[in-house]
Amino acid sequence: MSRLIVAGTPPPSLFMRVVKAVVLTLCCALVIVPFVGVISTSLATQEQVIRSGGFVLIPDGVSWAAYKSVFAGGVVTRAVLVSILITVVGTAISLACTAMLAYSLSRPGSLAHTPLLMVVLMSLLFTPGIIPSYLMVKQMGLLNSYWALIIPTAVSGFNTIVMRAFFMGLPTELLESARIDGASEAQTLLRVVLPLSKAVMAVIGLFYAVGYWNAFFNAMLYINDTEKWPLQLVLRTYVVNNAVLGADQLGGSETLPPQQSIQMAILVIALVPILLVYPFLQRHFAKGVLTGAVKG
Repeated sequence: MSRLIVAGTPPPSLFMRVVKAVVLTLCCALVIVPFVGVISTSLATQEQVIRSGGFVLIPDGVSWAAYKSVFAGGVVTRAVLVSILITVVGTAISLACTAMLAYSLSRPGSLAHTPLLMVVLMSLLFTPGIIPSYLMVKQMGLLNSYWALIIPTAVSGFNTIVMRAFFMGLPTELLESARIDGASEAQTLLRVVLPLSKAVMAVIGLFYAVGYWNAFFNAMLYINDTEKWPLQLVLRTYVVNNAVLGADQLGGSETLPPQQSIQMAILVIALVPILLVYPFLQRHFAKGVLTGAVKG
């Protein structure tokens, strides 16, 4: 039997394969070990936390005391509800505004097509500073309001360009058929374009949801009432700045778990929603982003 010889780079030696395996293993360990430690510390008992110096890698047992204290009705529970509200409402508004703007920019004959497109492109190059943004929010009367966390970031120029490129890649025959049948532009968008754009809508929706869920800087600027803090601002205050969570912030619990366990529990709560949603939308990324970018 003849052997097929392919010209090109020779296969790596055994030593190089071992080196690559070791490097990849170390890289994976650098990512996985801290994450496992965060989960283990949130589930550890007080004795385990004290014995390990505040960071438990492999707990002897499982204790849900930190999560029970966090969800006892205190500041963390309220912050989770605030973050969910902002993420759901903000993502819905952002998707609606971005879809309408992107569809308008994808139609060459639309009103003020070129000026609007230039404004969107300019937003990718120049961003407003902190002081102008704060003054604008103040003039609009949005200080200490949930709308201050939604309206200023409702439309992203990058997401608009990606969605516009996807819309421009749709078959023009479908749009012309809808117009011949008497459909308006709104009906064409709702009944023809959006049903064909589920992939890009899922990707852009995930981008917006992650942005709203992880945002804390706008809340730090515009929200003065601690009862309106989102989860990420609570995470920054009690985990990054290492502030102490007392019984009054944890729903009046009499016996408190270790502060390290409570802090790690808050961190896990902030990470879990994105980890749960991302696998279901991952298959849309290549079709939703790459296809739109190439066809644009």
